[in-house]
Formats: sequence, structure tokens, C-alpha cells
Amino acid sequence: MANLLVKPKATEGHVTHVTPESAAWTYVGFDLYRLKPGEMVSAETGDREVCLVWISGRSSAEAGGTKFGSVGERQNPFDGPPWALYVPAGSNWSATAETDLELAVCSGPGGGDYQAKLIPPDTHPLEIRGKGANVRHVHNIMPETDGAAHSLLVVEVVTPSGNTSSYPSHKHDRDDLPNESQLEETYYHRLNPPQGFAFQRVYTDDRSLDEAMAVEDGDVVLVPKGYHPCATIHGYDLYYLNVMAGPKRIWKFHNQKEHEWLLNL
Repeated sequence: MANLLVKPKATEGHVTHVTPESAAWTYVGFDLYRLKPGEMVSAETGDREVCLVWISGRSSAEAGGTKFGSVGERQNPFDGPPWALYVPAGSNWSATAETDLELAVCSGPGGGDYQAKLIPPDTHPLEIRGKGANVRHVHNIMPETDGAAHSLLVVEVVTPSGNTSSYPSHKHDRDDLPNESQLEETYYHRLNPPQGFAFQRVYTDDRSLDEAMAVEDGDVVLVPKGYHPCATIHGYDLYYLNVMAGPKRIWKFHNQKEHEWLLNL
């Protein structure tokens, strides 16, 4: 099994590169670029579909022969919901930075008849989940309810300092609908202020997989299976971008029975 904690390989340019091959799984890919004004990144999607997420900054954007103009506005990932752009399989895309730009490229298997589509920040309403010290602010980018893709599910979450998230512990690693769906998942983590850290644990019921990680700004955590809660320490807000994909584009999770009682508090 691949190392579940992926550190950035650079501070500029192509910062992070996760493929199904490097992750030793089947579906999810994740890349991150940090560009200076005037720099460009482009790619062919091939047999995969892509969701571009503007983590921060602004760029021109083109996909599938359509020019989408200037996209992006927030200064950092804690500054409100993002702009995003869906690009189907068998297409191409490019982005040319107009400011300092941080761009995430989320990918999964493509298929079907889909078109390139801009996803503005107000496409889906903000959700606040949990209570007490388990509060998180959820910005859906590509939820299963939008019917806009073949396999990709993409969401951002901001967890206030001292809170837990992806908790009570849940998993989605069995193709057993309607009870549970099989989805691989990546977590791209950011901290505010950036010198902070958080924790994430990935584990199965039988503990054949059980890894606890200290997560720093810019790290990616791979979740091939099992439960995957995280927690941030006092004074540091935690942001993460989730990318999920599997054999069916459905998010149906199973709560760990030992901790399910917390939902009744």
C-alpha cells in the first residue's frame, strides 16, 4: 500500500502529483499547481474527467474549446467558497495565471456525454454540519445531486480551530448500495495560520490499516479504505479539499458503531 501521507514535492510549479498508480488504487487523481502571473498550465483529459478548483488567485480559463474568461477571486482557501470548472473526458483545458495562482486538478474516470461547465461559488449553499466541538463548514462543488459528472465528487470543508471533522468516524469502502458506496478519497489540507498542524487517522475495523498522521499545511492524505476522522488544534483553522470517485457516483457512508451515539447528542 502507498504511503498515505503525501508531502508537497515543491513550493512552486507542479507542487503535488497523485495518480491512481502512485496511490496504488483505481479511481482518484489529484494535482496541485502554484503559478506566478503569466505562467500557464494545460492538459488533455484523455479517458478521465477533471474538476479544476481555484484554491486562491485568478486566471483565464479555457476548456473544450470554450473560453471562460477570468476565473477566481478569493485570496486564500479560507476566504469563502471557490470557483471551479468541470472538464469532461476526451477534452482539454488550460489556465493562465493573472495573479499568484493556486489551482487544484481533481480527476476520476470519465464517461458519458458531458460538457465543460463553470461552477461559480454560489452554485450550492453553504452547509454547517455538527455541533459543539464537531462543527464544520461545507462548500459542495460537485455533489452527487448535480448529475454533472461520470465519477467525480468534490467538496471543500473548513473546520474551526479545536474542532473535529469527518466525525463521528465513517467509511465508504464497500460497493454495497443502498447501505454503503465504494469511494476512494483524497484530503488536501491547509492550515490558517499556515504554521499550524492537525491530525488525521485512517483505520479499518480489524485494524489491518491503522495510521495516525500529523498533517501540515499543503499535505495530502490518501484514504483507500476505512474510517478517516481529523482534528485541528486550538488556534488553527483547518481547510481540506476532498476528491472522491468509485464505481458509482454515490456518497453513501457507514458510521463506526462505537461512535455513532455521538449523533444523538
